[in-house]
Amino acid sequence: MAQLQKMQSSAQHLNYSGSFVYQQAALIRSSRVTHVVVGKNELEKLELLDGKPAEFIRSNDEVASYLPQSRTILMEKRVTRDVFPAIVDVRPQELGAQYRLRAGSDERVAGRDCQVVVLEPRDKLRYGYRFWTDKATGLLLRAQTLDGQGEVIEQIAFTQIEIGGIDRARVSPSYKDTHGWHIEKAVMTPIELPQWQVTPPPGFRKIQQVRRLMAGSAAEGAAPAQNRAAEREVSQIVFSDGLAAISVFIEPGSPGREEGSAQQGAMHILGRPQGDYWLTVVGEVPAAAIRQVADSIELKSK
Repeated sequence: MAQLQKMQSSAQHLNYSGSFVYQQAALIRSSRVTHVVVGKNELEKLELLDGKPAEFIRSNDEVASYLPQSRTILMEKRVTRDVFPAIVDVRPQELGAQYRLRAGSDERVAGRDCQVVVLEPRDKLRYGYRFWTDKATGLLLRAQTLDGQGEVIEQIAFTQIEIGGIDRARVSPSYKDTHGWHIEKAVMTPIELPQWQVTPPPGFRKIQQVRRLMAGSAAEGAAPAQNRAAEREVSQIVFSDGLAAISVFIEPGSPGREEGSAQQGAMHILGRPQGDYWLTVVGEVPAAAIRQVADSIELKSK
């Protein structure tokens, strides 16, 4: 428990920079994260090193996404604390009700000595986890998500890490000349949804409820006017148990959409109509949890 507490604190309060690899089945992606604390402010830069270039610059909860291929900067607020290595967003002692915690063996990651912490779910509505935490600082250096059979379904790990002595300039955007770029501000407004009743799995609590504009299926690189035309208004309810998050998206129904589900690594998605609305439930939880949430959703008559 103390190791998890230190892991959470280290991710928020230390200065560090490192390259990490994310693996999901045959998919492997590499990124670089740089984190600096200036006074009471957290500054962070996340760079995608594979595929289409992109950068995400965060100042506390404000995130600017630099997308050079479409010459776009998207401004928005983050919803959950899920960028590695800051993936825990709860008081660790609360996790004990939903997970059995135990210490694993000592191992090395990115040349540093680590303590392994294992979290085994107490039900079938969440995954298990293995965390490798740096012995010297407590920083999370590797994380694995495990299915019900204990098999790894996705993992993320630093391959190189510097801790301490990180210059603030390293969290500045790489794109200095953005003249002519399109700036989009994601509209996200806190709302009340008293007519909708959603029951999450045990241990999940509601952490946010907002109305936001979501981009449609316009291709990347389309003209900004086309992107704006594809936007739609969606209500989002977010639940979390401190490790995993489940989102329920509610929007007006449209003809031609058929109920269906999909899986991508640890992520499950289910979409279905309900009355005049379309519901989408998304979360890094087993399919049974997604179905349970979807089946619990009720629209109360006014």
